[in-house]
Formats: sequence, C-alpha cells, structure tokens
Amino acid sequence: MTTLTKSKTPGTTGNASPALDIQTFGCRLNTWESEVMRDHAKAAGLDNAVIFNTCAVTNEAVRQGRQAIRRMHRERPDTPIIVTGCAAQIDPDQFAAMPEVTRVIGNMEKMKAETFAPETLLGGEAKARVNDIMSVRETAGHLVEGMDGRARAYVQVQTGCDHRCTFCIIPYGRGNSRSVPAGEVVEQVKTLVGTGHQEIVLTGVDLTSWGADLPGEPKLGRLVRAILKSVPDLPRLRLSSIDAIEIDDELFEAVTGDERIAPHLHLSLQAGDNMILKRMKRRHSREDAIALCSRLKTARPDIAFGADLIAGFPTETDEMFENSLKLVDECDLAYLHVFPFSPRPGTPAARMPQSGRAIAKARAARLRAKGDEALNKHLTGMVDTIQAVLVEKPGIARAPNFAVVKFDDTIPARPGAIIPMIMTGHNGRELNGDIRP
Repeated sequence: MTTLTKSKTPGTTGNASPALDIQTFGCRLNTWESEVMRDHAKAAGLDNAVIFNTCAVTNEAVRQGRQAIRRMHRERPDTPIIVTGCAAQIDPDQFAAMPEVTRVIGNMEKMKAETFAPETLLGGEAKARVNDIMSVRETAGHLVEGMDGRARAYVQVQTGCDHRCTFCIIPYGRGNSRSVPAGEVVEQVKTLVGTGHQEIVLTGVDLTSWGADLPGEPKLGRLVRAILKSVPDLPRLRLSSIDAIEIDDELFEAVTGDERIAPHLHLSLQAGDNMILKRMKRRHSREDAIALCSRLKTARPDIAFGADLIAGFPTETDEMFENSLKLVDECDLAYLHVFPFSPRPGTPAARMPQSGRAIAKARAARLRAKGDEALNKHLTGMVDTIQAVLVEKPGIARAPNFAVVKFDDTIPARPGAIIPMIMTGHNGRELNGDIRP
C-alpha cells in the first residue's frame, strides 16, 4: 500500500497564482524529504510548480504516480511539473517520455538547494537529470524546522540499503546505506523540540543499519540513547520501520526501558514461512521474529507491533501462506501493511515461478481480514485505559502505541499537544477518547 500526501505552500488564496504544490507518495522518509524540497524551492523562488515525490515499492505505486501526474496536468495545464523520488530515480525515461512532465530529477539532486533555482531547474534541454545513486557515499543532515502543520516531526538519520532482498527495487532508487552523524541528528532534534514539537520520528530506508558506515560503526541503540540523554525535554521519540534481526541489546534496552520511546515498533517481517523468507533473502527466520516479539512484550507489555507482509510471493504454497497467517497471532501483531506480491522488473523475484496476480490478491485479502481481527482485539484491550495521546488535528489523535483516537472536536486540544485521554470504546478501526475526568 502506498500513501499520497498533498501539501501546498501556504499564503495563496483567491485569484492569486497557484502556489507551490508537493505531492508525496510512499514512506515517511519521502514525507520528510518533501519538506526539505519545499524549503529549497521556496528559498529559490520556485513559486508556481508541482513536485511529485514518487514511490517505487510496487508497480501499483508507480501507476498511481503516473495517474496523478496526468490528472494534475489537466487541472493546471500551464504549471511546470517536476518528478522525483524512487520511481523517477529507477526509471527516469518513463517519466521523461510523459508529455505532461517538465523535468525529472533524481533522489540525489532533489536534496540539493541549487537544483531548485528556476533558471537551472526549468532551463536547458535535458528533461531527465538523474545521476548514479550508487556513486553517493554520504548523506548530509537537513534541518526541517516544521512539518507543514504536522503534529510530529521526522528526522532522517539514514538512507539507502546494503541488503538485496529478492523482491525489492528500492536500493536502486536509494543507493547504498548512508548515515547522518549522531551529532547532526541530536542538533536537529534539539531544534525541533525547541520549536514546540512533542514527538520526533526517526526515519530511514533501513533504519537499523544506521552507523555501519560511520567511524567505529556505532549501532542505532547508541544514537537513540544519545538523543534521549542530550534532549531531556523531548517528550516522545518514535522509531519508524525497522529490521527485526538488527535489534541489538542496546536498542532493545532503550525501547523497553525508557518510557519516552513510543511503545510501537513496525517490523519488516515480509513473510511467516522459513522457505519463503530464504527465497526472499531475508536474514531472519519465523522463529527469530516470534522470539523477538515475545521478549519485547515481556519486557514492555504495552508495546504494539506493526508489520509488512507480502502475500503471494513466487513459489508460495497454501501451506506456506498459512504460516504467514499464523504469524499474526504468534507475534501478536496489531497493525498490518499487506502487499499482494508485485514483480518488479530487474529483481530476482520477478524471474521466479509466479503465484499469479489472482492468488496474490486473494491471499492479501485474507491477510487483511486477519489484520482487522488483530486490530479489533488490540483496540478492545485498550478500552478503559488512559493514554497520553498526540493530537494530530481537531478530533483526531494517536495513542503512544499508534492507535488512532477519535474525540469530540469541540474539546480544546491544540494539534501537536500531548494530552491524557480515557479510551471509552472503539469501532474496530479507531478508539473513542474523552478528556480524563
């Protein structure tokens, strides 16, 4: 599943020229990078353009991006359309061939301020300006002081990936793993807390590989402890998707021993059958996943788990798929991101014997139904508890374990504030909250 976030630079109303518009597909890292691009574009005076920050995780994500570009061109035919992101990095020619597109820029280029000078970006004849992402060796820290009205702020600590899972095209869009030095990360967090952010999310393509390319090869647990120690005023630190096999003792102790770390981990599990995991070239077994979740739950009972799961991977039998279904209960998962397998050209999995689109979709539907049951059970267990929720917008908040909480929007609650609420019930998808009596 890919997500689309639309955001415009504020200040344009009425009959004024359309404002800068950034449309973001995919992961939290893309969301953060879109804010970096917004700052660069505004500083360069690029006021009337649409920037598409695309996702390449599935064929469907790419299709949705192309569809949105065509729709935007119909709505704003005279507006320059700039396309970037992983899909543009991996296959720039397909976007350059679209008549609706003005320029295609790569993932490396989109993070540079000089790229967005209008005379540079919109001038010249080269429609696609995409360099070899594998040649990039460093990742600079970029400070985003606000997230366009978002309740929480994201801090990129890492990008790229050194692993080569057989189904995944993303390393070819992001390059090899590169880390932002700990000192830069800590300073960014301090600045964001100073501007009023109550929750910070650490993001990366392969978050738990942070530090492998830095002197001394520090682990993510050390970075997390440095943030918590150096920024005592930070109320809540959240980790984005992580690779379960890379949770070392220091990170485990931080997650389970410090209440300022949100009790929620989204695990990149992908499957629950050992043969499929081997064919995916994953580095953990189903037993590893089950044991880790059990250890975490024992050490911190309020923790909740999300997971990515792929249905219909090549060679997956009914019995193998059942192992993925059983993993939902065995790992006590609460939130599922389910993907029907999508063969990405250029990956080893695309050359394996395919299960077929119909089988993948049917199995994905069964996994989602199982996920609905798991979420219902999770929410039921939270009723009558008091949660320190982060208000996202009027009437909507998130519990520390990432459950959605709906409340009466007449209750005075500033977006971005953390307030105590009692959970009074749920509808299977969201909790109902009320101000603590």
